[in-house]
Amino acid sequence: MATIATIDLEGPWQQAGLWSRLGAQVTGWLSQQGLSPRDAVLLLPFAALLAPARAALAQAGGWQPRVETPLTLAATLGPPPPVAAGACRGDAVGDRLAAAALLSRQPWGAAWERRDPAGHAALVALLVDAAQTLREAALARAPQSREAFWQAAREALGGGAGPAETEGLLLRLALDWAVDSATAPTDRLFELRPAAWVAVQIGGPDALAEGLLGHAGTPSLRLLADPDPDQPFVRPAGRGGGLERFVCDDLESEAHAAASAVISAIGAGRTPVGLVALDRGLLRRVRALLERQGLPLHDETGWLLATTAAATRVVAVLRAALPDAGPDARLDWLKTWPLAPAAARDALEVLWRGRRHVAQADAAEQLWVEAQGHLSPLRVTGHMPLSDWLDTLQGVLARDGSFDALAADPAGQQVLAALGLDGRAAWRAVAAGRRLDLPGFVAWVEATLEAAPFLPPAEPGAPVVLTPLARAFGRGFGQVVLPGADARHLGGAEAAPSLIGPALAQRLGLEHAAVRRLRQRLALAQVLRCEHVTLLRRRQDADEPLAESPDVEWLLIERARLGLPGLPARPASPVLEARAAVSPRLPAPAAANALPATLSATQLQALRDCPYRFFARAVLRLAEDDELDVALAKRDYGEWLHEVLHRFHRDRAAAAPLLAQLQAAADAVTQARGIDAAELLPFRASFERFAPAYAAWVAARDAEGWRWQSGETDHRLAPEALGGLVLRGRLDRLDEADGGRRQIIDYKTSAAQSLKSKVKAPLDDVQLAFYGALLGADESLEAAYLAIDGADAPELIAQAGVAADAQALLQGLAGEWQRLQAGAGLPALGEGAVCETCEARGLCRRDHWA
Repeated sequence: MATIATIDLEGPWQQAGLWSRLGAQVTGWLSQQGLSPRDAVLLLPFAALLAPARAALAQAGGWQPRVETPLTLAATLGPPPPVAAGACRGDAVGDRLAAAALLSRQPWGAAWERRDPAGHAALVALLVDAAQTLREAALARAPQSREAFWQAAREALGGGAGPAETEGLLLRLALDWAVDSATAPTDRLFELRPAAWVAVQIGGPDALAEGLLGHAGTPSLRLLADPDPDQPFVRPAGRGGGLERFVCDDLESEAHAAASAVISAIGAGRTPVGLVALDRGLLRRVRALLERQGLPLHDETGWLLATTAAATRVVAVLRAALPDAGPDARLDWLKTWPLAPAAARDALEVLWRGRRHVAQADAAEQLWVEAQGHLSPLRVTGHMPLSDWLDTLQGVLARDGSFDALAADPAGQQVLAALGLDGRAAWRAVAAGRRLDLPGFVAWVEATLEAAPFLPPAEPGAPVVLTPLARAFGRGFGQVVLPGADARHLGGAEAAPSLIGPALAQRLGLEHAAVRRLRQRLALAQVLRCEHVTLLRRRQDADEPLAESPDVEWLLIERARLGLPGLPARPASPVLEARAAVSPRLPAPAAANALPATLSATQLQALRDCPYRFFARAVLRLAEDDELDVALAKRDYGEWLHEVLHRFHRDRAAAAPLLAQLQAAADAVTQARGIDAAELLPFRASFERFAPAYAAWVAARDAEGWRWQSGETDHRLAPEALGGLVLRGRLDRLDEADGGRRQIIDYKTSAAQSLKSKVKAPLDDVQLAFYGALLGADESLEAAYLAIDGADAPELIAQAGVAADAQALLQGLAGEWQRLQAGAGLPALGEGAVCETCEARGLCRRDHWA
């Protein structure tokens, strides 16, 4: 093996001059060795460094070495070699499938999957991590040197049972899998015979590049751009000015401070700005703030593919096909389905929310029939190979044009690639051996999309580049802004769970937590070469305090040792614009030309409670949509009981026992409404207590001479004094007795005591007086609430003098309606218990009044 020369790139700790010194050293060493530069290869750790390195060598003049990364160089040597099905290949999706199949072939692994599917999935993840780690370490060695590495790994693992028997089994399985998979496109690099290998070590050693140095006697040079690993901040501490630190109170203020630093750098012409992604949650907020300013960004970090609209579209169709899919899941898909007419879809939503009168109901029902037909290929009972599921999903997406739409969208293209629907996934052969049912397939798709990153299209010339710390140096950024420079995100990250512990990793020369910490420390040191660097952190994250990064503290200590002035963290002070505080005015809109043509008792009650509430409900016609997938609530029980009582009285037979008829009506309504008996059980228990009491009350009422006349009837009235306004309402029940007596009965599930309070203030609670007006109230008309829930139910609570109350209501409404038609305002009152439950509270800004 040839001797490996090492040259330290000494000089000022600045970005300027780094690459020119590198070019001079490479040219000089090749000349000293009598080697042809055009036949040499210079290796860099990542592709973003290729352009500045090539530019520096070109500036030096003469023949230049080939400048590549190990991966870009391997890609130029031809297509990758074929890989056996089931091999570990470093692909997250394929390796998880292969690992699951590998485990299922072990008796203990198959038993574990049957016993604990979630635990089995965790074992698969650990197996993949261990196998990929061992494989990557082997691939950094020359093929003929790998057997020694495998033998060392076998000796280190040993054997036998013990407290970690399962971990030992998994590790040995991972080792055998990695041994069988130890081929990669980069193996061809060991067959190359350049005039010389030159590797630049910047941000830590590159294992593959180190493996190529000196291979097969090739002259080799290692250029060290990193500081001493034991004293990483001595040289960076001596840098000049341009380094600033800010401390903020919380995440939001840190995000604003980081965005302000980026904007200030752009304003000063220090572009492009490198924005380092240490804290993904914080960076999402910073990105949103910058996009709000219209700043183009190039994102090298991406975000979860599962959060994109394309992924949501695919997952929605699968969730809608599940046998237990609720209305919410179905609507989520229908709102993305290109074949769903908007009007029919909206009508279907209204139907599913339980509205009785729906325009285009027939079109809505037809839409759902067609939608179920579209989903039917996915509604397979039993298990099917994953490859068949993917083919079925592709067919469903293709039938409505969704597949073509995804293929034309950047995020959609990555979704199709992640799921192997683009025809290029090498793991599709392994997928044939994995059998899943529909819920299992949906879970697999969701997990796959959660694990895959979305990398947005490049933005050439963007003034802001979002990049990880490991790729934030050596790139000629005008300024680097590094938020999240705290103990959690810079220097304090915990190691992820792994089968390969630190001791074993160190023995085999694998990456472990200490090595990863060193890489992060060296990356920070390299970032400090930039002329302008801004470090930001926050004092606390929610209620948890956040300390200074230990790496930053180390840097400050080294500055102090050099006798340099301190670098205190300044409080972030974003530029503010002075504005006079303005309290919202109490709204009092006029609606003379927008008043409703009809008025219900509920709307009139809103007018009495708060005119602005009436404005929101009756004029603007705003209403809160009910949740679709919720358990039955008391209001649902009230609607069910209303219908039960109506059916009972409508169909009542004189000869049959009352209680039996009441029970039969309850069963019929439950079936007609499609209510699950188990879900109704708590309310049905209340009904079982209520039914005998109600039957007895009906018998007593029969003895008094009262008879049920009608129920659920609509009534309208257009008094001349109201200038064309039509009053409308639906009566729960109207009874009659001898002598022309009539009685309005309104069923209530509210407490009897509250109903008694209402009838004592008939002009505040307008419902019974309103119904009385609809029936042309005279002295023969009575009205009452019937409490049908509670320990004393049923309890009849009569309102005395309903005829007089109805007359007073019409007279008062006539004058009030004339004022509204003349332009009187509808003020928000902001008083009383009504505000506590008012859905328009946010609209009137009640909580912001002075």
